[in-house]
Formats: sequence, C-alpha cells, structure tokens
Amino acid sequence: MLVNPDTQPDRGAIFANPFQNAAASLGVTPIKDEVHDLEGIEAAIAGLGKEPGGGIIVIPDAFFASHSTQIVALADRFRLPAVYPYRYYVAQGGLLSYGVNNVDLFVQAAPYVDRILRGAKPSDLPVQQPTRFQLVINMKTAKPLNLTVPQSLQASADEVIE
Repeated sequence: MLVNPDTQPDRGAIFANPFQNAAASLGVTPIKDEVHDLEGIEAAIAGLGKEPGGGIIVIPDAFFASHSTQIVALADRFRLPAVYPYRYYVAQGGLLSYGVNNVDLFVQAAPYVDRILRGAKPSDLPVQQPTRFQLVINMKTAKPLNLTVPQSLQASADEVIE
C-alpha cells in the first residue's frame, strides 16, 4: 500500500491499519510504503515489482491523484497488479478500481450547499455517507499480467473495459 503520511489524515493510519489487518487475515504479507514525492512512488513500485505475487493498493489521496498517470504507467512498466480508488485510474490503463462514485458525492453535496447558502448551520446538517460504490475492471490490463478475472467478479462490476 502506498501512503503519503504528509497528505493523509492520521499519517495514513486510517487506511493502513485496516489494510494490515485484512492482509494478515488472508495470509498476505502487508507492506506499507511511505512515499513523499514522485521519486518515492517510482522506487516503491519498482521494489514491489520484484516481489513474487506483489501488487499495490493506491488509497484515495490528492497527492496520488495528481500523479495518477505516472502511477498507472509505473504499475504497467513493472507488471504490477494495482487496485485504485477511482475509475479514472482504470480509464488511464489501471487494472481495477473500487471506490465511491465521485459524481454521486457531488450530487449529494449540492442540496447541502443550497441549505448552507440559505442560512442553515453546517453543524446542524446530518452527516451522510456514500451510498454508491463502483467496481471497474480493465480486461486489457489483466491480460498482459496473466490474470484470470473470475466471471462472477466481471458480472458484478459496474463497468468492464475490454
């Protein structure tokens, strides 16, 4: 898992702790790579690319989003399966994304903005959670990685890029 502690709440623990627990429950060795710049991202991905059965998880973060094109290209170059938080990574050639639907979040936010502009106190508005998540799979990327994506996973995907 790539983490930038400078741009993550709680220095990345919000994502890293559940990741480490889930990996342990699956018998997978979790590796948390702290990166602070593009050179760090490249070094982390190159290092993980040498691990047998390695892969990466890119967490939601503005820092990683600003380097999405480079991250996807590096994962491809080092033949490393990667899971991303947003569809646009997969549209750029990434393998798989699972995360909130950003468009839905903006749609949910619009009535709140309207209510605040009409005088409502933000602290009086109820907290909302995302209600829709997207699974997007890029089969063109899976093929050179020699990955077989189960038909059941493809069928449950919101989008499969052929």
